[in-house]
Amino acid sequence: MNTTATALKLEQFGLEHHAITLADGTVLEILDVVRVVPAKRLVCQGMWCGQWVYAKLFFGQGAAKYWARDKQGVASLQHANIATPPLLFTGLSQDKQQYVLILQAITPAKNAEVCWSELALDAAARLQLAKKLVLEVAAHHQAGLLQTDLYLKNFLLQATTAGDGRGAKVFTLDGDGIRRMPRLFASHAQQQNLATLFSKMDVLDDHHIPELYRLYCERLGKQSSHQAEAKIWRLTQKIRRQVASGYADKKVFRTCTDVKVATSAKSFIAVASAFRVEDFAVQILDGALLDKAANFKNGNTCTVAKASVAGSAVVIKRYNIKNFWHGLNRALRSTRAAKSWANAYRLMISGILTPAPIALVEERWGCLRRRAYFVSAYVEAPDAQQYFAQTVSLQAKKTVAQNLAALFYKMYLLQFAHGDCKATNIKIVDGAPLLIDLDSMNAYPLHWLATAWFKLQHIKDLKRLMKNWADDAETLTLLKQAFAEKYGQNGLCAEDNILIRAKIA
Repeated sequence: MNTTATALKLEQFGLEHHAITLADGTVLEILDVVRVVPAKRLVCQGMWCGQWVYAKLFFGQGAAKYWARDKQGVASLQHANIATPPLLFTGLSQDKQQYVLILQAITPAKNAEVCWSELALDAAARLQLAKKLVLEVAAHHQAGLLQTDLYLKNFLLQATTAGDGRGAKVFTLDGDGIRRMPRLFASHAQQQNLATLFSKMDVLDDHHIPELYRLYCERLGKQSSHQAEAKIWRLTQKIRRQVASGYADKKVFRTCTDVKVATSAKSFIAVASAFRVEDFAVQILDGALLDKAANFKNGNTCTVAKASVAGSAVVIKRYNIKNFWHGLNRALRSTRAAKSWANAYRLMISGILTPAPIALVEERWGCLRRRAYFVSAYVEAPDAQQYFAQTVSLQAKKTVAQNLAALFYKMYLLQFAHGDCKATNIKIVDGAPLLIDLDSMNAYPLHWLATAWFKLQHIKDLKRLMKNWADDAETLTLLKQAFAEKYGQNGLCAEDNILIRAKIA
């Protein structure tokens, strides 16, 4: 537990102490803050009456409504015999400033999102976990309920000796998201809800969707069909794209759980919630770029350097204005720094490694944009070309080649084109590829024309990637073998000739 960080989060809600006296005289001791919804809700881990608990504290004008809705959601789950952490206290704090729900802590347990991440290298165990979650959602639907805030972290798996999720008991969390199934268009609501669950899983596991959908139908006594399976697959892609776009293109440009934003007539500053806005003033960032000899790049278009800001090692990339006409051309357009900021979060929510985005800073004159800065965490690691040149172990090289193939196949499925696949833009961290330099990256819509254009861009990405090892026959052979194996798993080579067109197969 980080006591200082917890205290700062409590201060946002006007709480000066870690202990809150409740209306019945009992005391809730807050040990850690799990989640913050600014000005509305605080989710904490703590001790109450000698036992470990989780507490939800509701603030503001709508506190009573959200408190009652969460309480009712838990009651609905319990009435349907769906496992959920029991409510131990519902009421007000003694000073009547907060509405409070206290729930029993289920131990030992992990949320499904953590379990899913831990099983990244165990496809069979992941499939078993997916089946358990599908059956849990089917139980919701059978009881006439919908979990409208359907994230993997809203399911808890009580640990078992198996350790891989098999046989683990599933608990549904977050009563606030529980709703009654609508009487009209219930089938559509069920499909939308199930597709939302599928969209939270890795796109590399989408080939399991037909099998999982058949399991869902079997539980509800419904008939499945190839047409229905194809429909749920398409709906999954649509929802995944909408969620990623809503987060990366909109949410992280305003104050939310992950980001703090400060705007004025002269600037726009967005910073990761763990940092302070004032640490990323333009003067501070410019000061870190003064030593041209130490900078990674000193160009007319951009200046790049490693620096220490707010005690953290970061990379600052400043997008310069070359001249009056260049400034005029960029003034009303989204900055390349903003594009990097959005794409970093897009990759993160899609499960693709990239340095953590820390700050976006734009100089503005009213609605006109000037210079812009993108700040990300510094990652000490070799780039892909350095890795293959320095590594002796053939098996280690094969593993990294396979991981690179998996990354680009995932980008293919998500319809992301990086746009500049130089080896220097791919770091290798513990054998896993990490993408940097995201200002040329684009996410393409799912309609047929955009998909056709995306495939051309993906082929360009693959050609540029292979060009890095044009003079290294061993590495080129390893990469071609890895790409042929990964892309060929689901018939892509035959269907689209992607690798043939990229001169890989």
